[in-house]
Amino acid sequence: MERRKVDILCVQETSWKGSKAHSIGAGFKLFYYGVDSKRNGVGVVLKEKFVRNVLEVERVSDRVMSLKLEIEGVMLNVVSGYAPHVGCELEEKERFWSELVEVMESIPTGERVVVGADFNGHVGEGNRGDDEVMGKFGVK
Repeated sequence: MERRKVDILCVQETSWKGSKAHSIGAGFKLFYYGVDSKRNGVGVVLKEKFVRNVLEVERVSDRVMSLKLEIEGVMLNVVSGYAPHVGCELEEKERFWSELVEVMESIPTGERVVVGADFNGHVGEGNRGDDEVMGKFGVK
């Protein structure tokens, strides 16, 4: 993050259990949520200088969380998400999308939103059913 000059980073598949915030060195702090140390987990890494700007941390599930920051008078909502992959049960997929929609709808109009997520989308020749959204051409 330091080398690439990234101040805010959403991470998925953290595989850390708990609902915490840890300084991770090099001037960065990780806010995360996970219920199982073997799978899932989401987080947001902030440059330490922005930690004091955090107004709210909403840990919805091990697949969705958000942080609200005020930076120079602008309200910024950072949402980190991790969608279930193809092999997961339909119920788990529906729960993820429901949680994500709920978080997005809770953000007041006029506030900025950044979503950093692994949506586990698939492109390529084997893609079926979402032709209007995902084409058959992708990076191989």
